[in-house]
Amino acid sequence: MTTNDTERRLSTIAQGNLVRLCTLNVCRELAGRMTSLGLTPGATLRVIQNYGRGPIIINIRGTHVALGRGEAEQLMVTPSEAE
Repeated sequence: MTTNDTERRLSTIAQGNLVRLCTLNVCRELAGRMTSLGLTPGATLRVIQNYGRGPIIINIRGTHVALGRGEAEQLMVTPSEAE
């Protein structure tokens, strides 16, 4: 898989930043769960909480979602300016 130079793991994004989801590098079962939460390529999300350990809380499509750090490590995002 090739990644864009601006792509970063969701787990590295600081609180308050708005990003666009690029790719999900997850297994089939987890991909189904992510999709049901609205985490699809192209979706815009805001990082609500990321303390560098423990869960990451994001806001996607008006809903707060808590992701484990391992899950967030597998989601590739790019900066977004859309509200």
